[in-house]
Amino acid sequence: MTTARPRVLAVDDDRTVLTALLGGLSRAGFDVVVATNADEALRVAADTRPALAVLDLTMGGGRGLDVAASLAREAHTPFLLLVPVRDEQEMRRRAASLGALGVVAKPVDMTRLVPAIRAALARVEAGADVPPGAGARAVADAIGGDHGPQELIALGILVERHKVNCDEAVRILHERANAAGLAIEEVALALIEQAEGASRPPV
Repeated sequence: MTTARPRVLAVDDDRTVLTALLGGLSRAGFDVVVATNADEALRVAADTRPALAVLDLTMGGGRGLDVAASLAREAHTPFLLLVPVRDEQEMRRRAASLGALGVVAKPVDMTRLVPAIRAALARVEAGADVPPGAGARAVADAIGGDHGPQELIALGILVERHKVNCDEAVRILHERANAAGLAIEEVALALIEQAEGASRPPV
């Protein structure tokens, strides 16, 4: 029996970036659909019903938040935002207010983006009892989605590595932090660095 590949909508007005997202996410096992602007994104979302959208904040002169808000409001599509690393802290706050399920710094690194997408999808699945049309923010609220971007990526790594759901990944992350006497953020960073091949002691 073949398991359906999760459908992800990638939205960017830079076709070079869009091609890289299409190739990288397809190789990672996602069914990828693409759009280059807000109108096209809404049409594609309505036609294909993606599980998640990944949007570049800087598209259209910084209109990524507007596009994300439209997708959440009109197509009820949860989303992740790609943001320039220099703007990550400020955009994390603004993105959270719109209900983003995560923020990933640019330039895009698939070793960070893919686990973040998997973690976001696990959170959407965990919030499957949220009424249709409630939007991404309600999904995040329903499952206690107060995770910073590093913790979100670490949860995605655990979901992928251990084939568990997001709640179980949260439990594993907290158990490791308690056992090591470290903050959650420190354990999350160590997991990310391990996944990227960094020489940090295992946690």
